[in-house]
Amino acid sequence: MRVGAVIITMGNRPEELRALLESVAKQDGDPIDVVVVGNGSPVPEVPAGVRTVELPENLGIPGGRNVGIEAFGPSGRDVDILLFLDDDGLLARNDTAQLCRQAFEADPKLGIISFRIADPDTGVTQRRHVPRLRASDPMRSSRVTTFLGGANAVRTRVFAEVGGLPDDFFYAHEETDLAWRALDAGWLIDYRSDMVLYHPTTAPSRHAVYHRMVARNRVWLARRNLPAPLVPVYLGIWLTLTLLRRPSRPALRAWFGGFREGWTSPCGPRRPMKWRTVWRLTRLGRPPVI
Repeated sequence: MRVGAVIITMGNRPEELRALLESVAKQDGDPIDVVVVGNGSPVPEVPAGVRTVELPENLGIPGGRNVGIEAFGPSGRDVDILLFLDDDGLLARNDTAQLCRQAFEADPKLGIISFRIADPDTGVTQRRHVPRLRASDPMRSSRVTTFLGGANAVRTRVFAEVGGLPDDFFYAHEETDLAWRALDAGWLIDYRSDMVLYHPTTAPSRHAVYHRMVARNRVWLARRNLPAPLVPVYLGIWLTLTLLRRPSRPALRAWFGGFREGWTSPCGPRRPMKWRTVWRLTRLGRPPVI
């Protein structure tokens, strides 16, 4: 199977980007065609053979990745598999691309693979990087209902069937939006602990827009994808969880601002998932209200 890779960058991690590209070049099997998207910034110097696209403005994570997908033809059709890798990550093993090929060839309904993210110094995988509720054992591979945006592989037929990432989300929850649409179309998602991306341990709240985007996009996610009776249940549970976590006053103010924005601004096309998909998600251990 033909494999490509999409990496978005803001040009501020040239050494990390170079190391990531070297780890991609070392992958076993046929060479991987790589596209680096400069998301509102010039792309640092890259090795020969790596294609680059420089955008005049920052389109956000989903927008930048969608540009990378289209660099491989409509819906990425020039390749069979696309890897999406954070520019400060590093593929820990040389057989990751080959394992992806084998996994997709073995299961024609497998649409997305989520890699395990580990700290390069400690080898520790944070609970939030295990895309399931039972996250205490990151070494256990399993079928899941979402995936990690900067450490994954997607069969490009998924994009052709359900579309790309939601551009307007800019940052946060864009992976779950795509995951729910893919699951509703009958695709499967796996978490694989043997496919590892080294990534330094960081907190998502380091992003200035974190609290507002997380709240706004969660409302959009529900409005776009959930059957009407589940929308208030899903958002009510997340509102309760947010309050129980007792964020700081500025963070809570930003969160409520985003929550309000999610209700008052357009969320894009509404395509509620089938109740059969709700049951599938429930059987996989994560009903779409948690």
